[in-house]
Amino acid sequence: MTLPYTGADAMVHMLQLNGVKHIFGLCGDTSLPFYDAMARIDHGMDHILTRDERSAAYMADAYARVTDRVGVCEGPSGGGATYLLPGLVEANESSVAVLGITSDVSVGARGKFPLTELDQQALYRPLTKWNTTIDRVDQIPHAVRSAFRAMTTGRPGAAHICLPYDVQKHALDEADVWAQPGHGQFPAYRSAPDPAAVEDAAQRLVAARSPVLICGGGVVIAGATAELDALATLLNAPVCTTVSGQGSLANTHPLNAGVVGTNGGVESTRAVVAQADLVLFIGARAGSTTTEHWQMPSRQVSILHLDVDPMTIATNYRTDVALVGDAKLGLAALHAAVQARITRRPAGAADGVALAARARADKQAFFAPLAASLERPIRPERVVGLLNRLLPAKAIVVADPGTPCPYFSAYFDAPQAGRHFITNRAHGALGFSLAAGFGAAVGQPDSVVVSVMGDGSFGFTCGELETVVRRGVPLKMIVFSNSVYGWIKASQKTGYGERYFSVDFNRTDHARVAEAFGVKAWRVENPADLESALKAALAHDGPALVDVISQELQDTAVPVSQWMG
Repeated sequence: MTLPYTGADAMVHMLQLNGVKHIFGLCGDTSLPFYDAMARIDHGMDHILTRDERSAAYMADAYARVTDRVGVCEGPSGGGATYLLPGLVEANESSVAVLGITSDVSVGARGKFPLTELDQQALYRPLTKWNTTIDRVDQIPHAVRSAFRAMTTGRPGAAHICLPYDVQKHALDEADVWAQPGHGQFPAYRSAPDPAAVEDAAQRLVAARSPVLICGGGVVIAGATAELDALATLLNAPVCTTVSGQGSLANTHPLNAGVVGTNGGVESTRAVVAQADLVLFIGARAGSTTTEHWQMPSRQVSILHLDVDPMTIATNYRTDVALVGDAKLGLAALHAAVQARITRRPAGAADGVALAARARADKQAFFAPLAASLERPIRPERVVGLLNRLLPAKAIVVADPGTPCPYFSAYFDAPQAGRHFITNRAHGALGFSLAAGFGAAVGQPDSVVVSVMGDGSFGFTCGELETVVRRGVPLKMIVFSNSVYGWIKASQKTGYGERYFSVDFNRTDHARVAEAFGVKAWRVENPADLESALKAALAHDGPALVDVISQELQDTAVPVSQWMG
């Protein structure tokens, strides 16, 4: 006799039918039926037990970024639901499809002060793209289908499902459990811009003396790197990227001028934007970091904007042509329209290759002596320079938003286009890199994944070293050890007269901590020893950590415009 599906069975099968292969999460009392269903059912999914729900969400985020598949994380009611939230917020604002499932108290217990009760739907409503609380077992299949459709169509984002304890035990008809093909990956249901807008934009691009393309994360998410290459090459237009847009073109591409903005931008890349008479934003929100607080490009420059989300267009700049649609389809359409007009380009148009080459050369001239420096404490540039030389092709670097982010944004060189650099630029929470690096390594097991973090972030997340070891994931980790919340201290130096307050802490021996978890580790104080330590870590066949005694951020030549003279 075949037993009817329970609600927990239905949830497991709905995830399976949507192509889920990995689930990151942490157990709790209200999740017991769901865990039991995962134990009983032959579903082919790998559940990865984490040590913190925040980590589970960050793992699912990076996993989704490197696989283009929906990342799934789960946690229990109460504190678990609150801990899962930061990762879903980051994923949603970064246009990454992540599903968070939180169990909850029984429907019948609501309002009776049961342990861990909170209004999860109200908590998640403003911070996810789609969100629901299940009240009846027959709602589960439709809720999961709705969540996957919401996460993967239009602008991708995060979704949340609250699954009460008693509903997980109720029975439902097996026939209701089905999934819509195509919603397990993103972007789904691509849309193209209005052809009339494409023609208008193409005419303006061809007429411009010096067009510049500024690419955000939407280009990589859409898989539009080849289409971008084709359009930029046809126009001979330099390409700049946001922090999240790295990988839109290979760093070695002759038209790639580098990252612009307050975090990772340098004078030479600012000069590329400053000389433009037209800027095309592609999959970018033109936010404060990218545009130097809306000063670059200037208000006098003609603006075109291609984005899947119409609400990002004309938010910060008066826009001459709005192109609402997927970056891949939009760039392909623009290329065809420009190709038909390219012979009408004005004489004396700027040479994009020369502009980009000058920007890269000037940046390298500043960077090279810092990367070669034998000063103590170790300069962060030395770490980046060595990794540029030592990392294999298709390596993935995951950086926390503190000390590592500006250095890797400005100077990390991935030799190919695509997702090879990840950082949490939407909300910038510390503790992202280690967990996200683990998720990226699970999603791309054939790639070398390097997690770079400050010691502040290490303190947030070091418990996940046990997860890394237990699962045997060969994640490589680098800690910039400078005993300070560096970003805040640097801001106190430049904006508050060096009145340093409550930003310094004691140094931890991160290598010894890692070794206690079973991670092979090195501690490096002498810059002359750094290369051999990094080589050994990369060659090690398991997880490895290099603890680098580095400069405090406020004393470095960090590429953050507000701190540079």
